Amino acid sequence: MDTAHTPPSGSADHGAAHDRETVEIVLPGKVEPDGLQITRRPLPPPEEGRAVLRVEATGVSFAEQQMRRGKYFDQPPFPFVPGYDLIGTVTEVGPGVSPETVGRRYAAVTKTGAWAGRVAVPAGDLVPVPDGVDPAEAETLVVNGLTAWQMLHRVARVRRGATVLVHGANGGVGSTLAQLARHAGIRVVGTASPRHHDAVRALGAIPLDYRAGDLAAQVRALAPAGVAAVFDHVGGPGITDSFRVLARGGTLVSYGTASTRDVAGSSHLPVLRLLLRLAVWRVLPNGRRTHFYNLWAGRRNARRFRARMRRDLGTVFGLLADGGLRAQVAARLPLTEAGAAMALAESGTVIGKVVLVGSEEG
Repeated sequence: MDTAHTPPSGSADHGAAHDRETVEIVLPGKVEPDGLQITRRPLPPPEEGRAVLRVEATGVSFAEQQMRRGKYFDQPPFPFVPGYDLIGTVTEVGPGVSPETVGRRYAAVTKTGAWAGRVAVPAGDLVPVPDGVDPAEAETLVVNGLTAWQMLHRVARVRRGATVLVHGANGGVGSTLAQLARHAGIRVVGTASPRHHDAVRALGAIPLDYRAGDLAAQVRALAPAGVAAVFDHVGGPGITDSFRVLARGGTLVSYGTASTRDVAGSSHLPVLRLLLRLAVWRVLPNGRRTHFYNLWAGRRNARRFRARMRRDLGTVFGLLADGGLRAQVAARLPLTEAGAAMALAESGTVIGKVVLVGSEEG
């Protein structure tokens, strides 16, 4: 990983200068994981309504993998600091934020910017983390937990006793979704490569090899009448099988186009094709529903969006604290080893989420 240092500004002593700096991991362009850069920059005092958190854990998700390739649907311009979510302790607050926030641990969804030692975020976006919960474990459930909970309970609204199909049941969202479904009394069939089947069974799901051929027939053998919901992050031609295995009244929830990750070309075209296909299926008179899940839907109403996020993520954290949900930490690496962490996350060999761990210095 490339290293670049920003010299301390002003004439303050070295200790004071260090206190007002933060380390950041910068994605300079379309580079391989080892092309990420370590930099330092001055950390200004927090603005009104914002809080500074010392980052204890942040993760490597599919979004960062797409951003590295310049293929994220809402791609930020290079260079930028990646990092979709974080767990951290508030170290200082700006005007209008309660001083009681300082010293407490929170989660936040940032979309970008979390791969840093210290991050300033709007105080209204903070979600409390229960005492005693490990930061890295909590980190695996911020975006993954929100996504899984909302798709299962807000979008598909699957009932106890039903059967669902979860693609990529060994992944970050998939493994969380499988556990949440089992906790709710829902039978889970999960696709994964054979080397991950034991891990999928450990989640309480029935594993299927998505490469074994005729996936729809495999699912129908387990659920002859079809499944109540399919959760599909793959997209591409295989989305047809996901729709075919739905029972009448079932819901296909699509939330990504992983099959096009390494395909050159527009980042928007695969998503637009998927949305068009889902729209066509939605109007067919067959009693089946389709939905494209977007974590940020409804954000224009900030108050309602934040309240829903605090409620849903708070529920997920509560399950983690009570032992009803097990965090899937694939690996913990220092923030400064973000390149190695990204390479590991992209290798397809891990179960769960790769977590970057911050330092005390920030």
